[in-house]
Amino acid sequence: MSTTQSERLRVLLEPLVSSQGLDLEEVEVDSVGRKRVLRVVVDSDTGADLDQIADVSRALSAKLDETDAMGAGEYTLEVGTPGAERELTEHRHYVRATDRLVKFQLAESGELVARILDVDDDGIDVEVPGVKGRRPTAKRLAFAEVLKARVQVEFNRKSKNEEHEENTENAEEA
Repeated sequence: MSTTQSERLRVLLEPLVSSQGLDLEEVEVDSVGRKRVLRVVVDSDTGADLDQIADVSRALSAKLDETDAMGAGEYTLEVGTPGAERELTEHRHYVRATDRLVKFQLAESGELVARILDVDDDGIDVEVPGVKGRRPTAKRLAFAEVLKARVQVEFNRKSKNEEHEENTENAEEA
């Protein structure tokens, strides 16, 4: 897909997505044989539920039908949210990943896996998990240090309620 088509689609679709209270994260057109697929990724600070995705999908479909932005051929429109292991590229992505485990590729010191605690305009406060019984440590990362960042999937992380209950039980036993 040419950059101009991507930009044209973004300009066309972004106001509709914004009117639904969502951010347009990605627009991608893939060709598979004679079929084309337009993938639109949306998100918000609170996430997007199925009803919002359906509403956005209907609005985008209607807008695309009334324009020639996708040309005359058939295509399939897919609207969804970012995957579980999304790459963080915008300030808002880091904010939305607060309390999530992230793998950072740093300019000077290689890789770091840490949990995002807080995000401001200058950088990110993270907690590096302790290894072999050691306590976690806090660290500050400037945005300029981060070459790449990707959310990590956690299968066995306790929720904050479970951690609170466990800490309360331990305090009562002591």
